[in-house]
Amino acid sequence: MLGARSRGTSPGAPIGIDSTRSAVRLTQVTRTYGRGPSAVVALDQVSTGITAGTFTAVMGPSGSGKSTFLHCAAGLDQPTSGVVQLGGQNLGDLGERQLTEFRRTRIGFVFQAFNLLPSLTVEQNITLPLRLAGTRAEKGALQGIATSVGLAGLLDRRPAELSGGQQQRVAIARALITRPEVIFADEPTGALDPDTAEEILALLRQAVTDLHQTVVMVTHDPAAAQRTDRVLFLAAGRVADSVDAPSVARIKSVMSELRRRY
Repeated sequence: MLGARSRGTSPGAPIGIDSTRSAVRLTQVTRTYGRGPSAVVALDQVSTGITAGTFTAVMGPSGSGKSTFLHCAAGLDQPTSGVVQLGGQNLGDLGERQLTEFRRTRIGFVFQAFNLLPSLTVEQNITLPLRLAGTRAEKGALQGIATSVGLAGLLDRRPAELSGGQQQRVAIARALITRPEVIFADEPTGALDPDTAEEILALLRQAVTDLHQTVVMVTHDPAAAQRTDRVLFLAAGRVADSVDAPSVARIKSVMSELRRRY
């Protein structure tokens, strides 16, 4: 059975918001694609928050709105209505150029496909956000991050010379280099073998525990979600439940109930 918070909850009712410490806050966010009878409502009046300094997983059945949630929360897509705040900044108040600069300096991204530039070295890929912003990485900071993610000695290599796990480490280092408000990870272990996936999850956990980062991860894997502090469940574009200190058994139970209901 789902937790009591999901039963009888109106679409816009907030679940799990700590208004004093929210790194990300969505208020009545709706995202609709298309118009008229063929319109698709990907998010439906979502109100929730991500507490600063925590590791949060976003899960749900296929078509639940997970990716749309991440894209709107990270400023990659604009909601049809509602408000998205990140680090206290209302993203809707930013123009396109301002939003691009905001994402570059205050948000980190880790994707399933790594998204590295093949012509650049590991060091150049890691420092790319800083270079695009017209700044340089301090040598000590770069070396520290490279060492923390297991890339010491590999900075001169190019992506083609690395394993999948090493490439994802580069992506994590790139996300960390600007000390962002939030790191958004979209299925970061989806293209990796189980052992390598476990290493990547440990790095994301370390970013939260040791570096006090905020990480939001979309995943379909209960074992990955178990590594987080909290799982936010979506269904039919709405927040359906939220579980703290999740276990694999609890995650599977909630997911089974969501699939049955939706």
